[in-house]
Amino acid sequence: MTTIGLLVFDDAEELDFVGPWEVFTASSMLLEANGTEPDTVVTIAERDEPVRCHKGLRVLPDHTFEDHPDLDVVLVPGGMGTRVEVENPTLISWLATTGADCDWVTSVCTGSLLLHESGLGKGRRLATHWGFEDGLEARGDVTVVRDARWVRDGNVVSSQGVSAGIDMALWLVGELYGPAHARTVQHYIQYDPAPPYQADV
Repeated sequence: MTTIGLLVFDDAEELDFVGPWEVFTASSMLLEANGTEPDTVVTIAERDEPVRCHKGLRVLPDHTFEDHPDLDVVLVPGGMGTRVEVENPTLISWLATTGADCDWVTSVCTGSLLLHESGLGKGRRLATHWGFEDGLEARGDVTVVRDARWVRDGNVVSSQGVSAGIDMALWLVGELYGPAHARTVQHYIQYDPAPPYQADV
């Protein structure tokens, strides 16, 4: 069983975490249907109160920084809120500490900014939204990958903007449970990009 925590904060981009959420929860459902213990997928925020995302979606987090379960995977979304949260020492400290104990640290879009600020992304190859690539590169101590929807550097996996998080989440499911399972998840959610899920990349 894998425990996956998706960070949420005000002005996070909705699809950055909802897309991977769908992938991870669909994977968990299919695992359980096949007699395998399901994963735990939770949302985590700094405070126990609704989070208003960038386009107006309101999310009530499952846990706070103080009471979430131990995580195997942490996912950091992007959105305009990253420009505020990069200056939030509570969030950055939590991410640095929590991410250090995770098997996988992941980001979508400008979530890479928070990975970099926390130290988890420094010295790494990172992907981010095309409109933020120069800004991330200007922060230094990072190699921005501009020609891939997601990129792995050790246990850090970052993806480009918004919908690219779905590709990254499918790849991670393939790493956790094998390419055949990832393709089953892709078929279930009827995700049919071009190119499709690339298990062999």
